[in-house]
Amino acid sequence: MNSLSLPAKASAIFLSVVLVVAVFAPWISPYSYEAQDAASVLSPPSASHWMGADRLGRDLFSRILYGARISLFIGVCATLSAVLIGTVYGAVSGYAGGRTDLFMMRVVDVVFALPDLLLIILITVVLGRGVAAIFIALSMVSWVTVARLVRGETLRIKEFSFVEAARALGAGHARILFNEILPNILGLLIVTLTFRIPAAIMAESTLSFVGLGIAPPASSWGTLANDGWTSLKFYPHLILYPSLAIFATILSFNFLGEGLRDLLDPRGKSKPS
Repeated sequence: MNSLSLPAKASAIFLSVVLVVAVFAPWISPYSYEAQDAASVLSPPSASHWMGADRLGRDLFSRILYGARISLFIGVCATLSAVLIGTVYGAVSGYAGGRTDLFMMRVVDVVFALPDLLLIILITVVLGRGVAAIFIALSMVSWVTVARLVRGETLRIKEFSFVEAARALGAGHARILFNEILPNILGLLIVTLTFRIPAAIMAESTLSFVGLGIAPPASSWGTLANDGWTSLKFYPHLILYPSLAIFATILSFNFLGEGLRDLLDPRGKSKPS
């Protein structure tokens, strides 16, 4: 019986820990994310501040824990929204076929042709900085990739005999879509979700790093990395720990996605020689 690979299992455990820490950050962190200590301004890692303190004397470890809440919330929720929109859009397009499919895919091509980062920046400039603006921006640019994947699978599956049998028995279009086609692409959606979450986290971190993301005093990992960048030469710990958090989380999602792809899509595995 197939099972997850060791890197995928280790990644799943790590991500579970990060999720628990993010949810219970107010109870786990030794300080509030906005508590200032004038005596600890820019202090290096120590017993009282495990990861040091920033230029306002705020505990970096606590801010990373609180930052995990925002980074993971945006990454997971924006990706779920994009997958939902892309799944419905792609399934309808592929199932309808003909001119409807042609028109819907041209809309996808137009959105896909626009640079993602530029479009995200324009949306956040219009809507303002904040979690809601980034959530909307990432949802609006991420669904097109999912729509293309789902459309391709729908075109393939709708020609299968069990779909023809359901149609012959009088099943309506909605029933065929939701009872026959979509359950057979669930594995693809799970794998896609796993790979799209780190992309959303990276996009949010990039926005926050260039100053277009989360507004202070709230912080995400990208905001913390931006704060540390200005003090890189003399206080490298300020950018080191947020960068490690982003790196480890994204790497873990990718390992988990690879493991789930091998587990749920046997066709993607290389055949033994």
